[in-house]
Amino acid sequence: MIVSENIRITPEILKLVARIDEFKGAWQALGRLAPDRLTALRRVATIESVGSSTRIEGSRLSDLEVDRLLSNLQVTAFSSRDEQEVAGYAELMELMFSSWPDIPLTENHIKQLHQILLGHSKKDAWHRGKYKTHPNNVAAFDEYGRQVGIVFQTASPLDTPRLMSELVFWTTDQLRLSGLHPLLVIAVFVVVFLEIHPFQDGNGRLSRILTTLLLLQAGYAYVPYSSLESIVERNKEGYYQALRRTQATIRSQRPDWQPWLLFFLRSLAEQVRRLEQKIEREVRVLANLPELSAQIVEFAREHGRITMAQAIKLTGSSRNTLKQHFRDLVAGGVLARHGKGRGAWYAMEVSTMSRNHGGEERV
Repeated sequence: MIVSENIRITPEILKLVARIDEFKGAWQALGRLAPDRLTALRRVATIESVGSSTRIEGSRLSDLEVDRLLSNLQVTAFSSRDEQEVAGYAELMELMFSSWPDIPLTENHIKQLHQILLGHSKKDAWHRGKYKTHPNNVAAFDEYGRQVGIVFQTASPLDTPRLMSELVFWTTDQLRLSGLHPLLVIAVFVVVFLEIHPFQDGNGRLSRILTTLLLLQAGYAYVPYSSLESIVERNKEGYYQALRRTQATIRSQRPDWQPWLLFFLRSLAEQVRRLEQKIEREVRVLANLPELSAQIVEFAREHGRITMAQAIKLTGSSRNTLKQHFRDLVAGGVLARHGKGRGAWYAMEVSTMSRNHGGEERV
């Protein structure tokens, strides 16, 4: 059983929780940005989240490749496992954003979410939506995909149903009773879920989806607009260290929750900081742009990219006039150009971020 009395509320934990809750309140009170701006922010964050969460597990698709794939999700067959994982994660994220009030935390729903997550992978058809039947200790991989060691041991298949039942009951009970702050409850749920590793594969990705679900249900409505997954990807070493240190003690008499709680809350605080910066940049950039440039930027934010032909149709301006505006936006770091000649297109600079193809660990 999970004993909440073992969680020590340190000054840093209090400070981090207060910081996150302060932004939560401000976001709800102010409404922040116009709907089209929110749509654009969410699209960029979704690309970051899908790319980062799948790369943590070994995918090698960059954010630009993820962007292209998400623009063509009506495709029903994907050529590689990386594409299958990206498609499944993206579809499940969209379900979270649209239906989170209607997805209670139950074992049945968790299994259904796992089934959707792996829905595009024929290789995983035999275990989709079912608890594991074989041991699945978490391994580390080098940049060539070769296993180099075991990160931590997970629960046995025999113990998994009981442990998941206990975890779900404890989490829903704590969230209902409000005895422990919801951020701490969510943090404990995630680390114990990963320690159990209830499914044969896809546990890491599903843990991040469930984190989003629980945060939205706890009232953290800004979550879709800033990628938590990208923060984890950029600090994978700290992520795995925190997991290992806490998970090694979970089944002991005195679990040490501190390493994971601090990593989790610091990551949420960084998520808030990044979103604040994006909002400030949105306001600053739009305030200083000529009207024609602002139209171009708004279209690129809403649709993910813009071409010269689209800009001509949108604004009614000449190609020569628009060329200068595009040059200024690229020089100012607002847009990034992709391709050459008449096939060129432009996207928001912030969406061209991570292209990390180094060694990955699977969780």
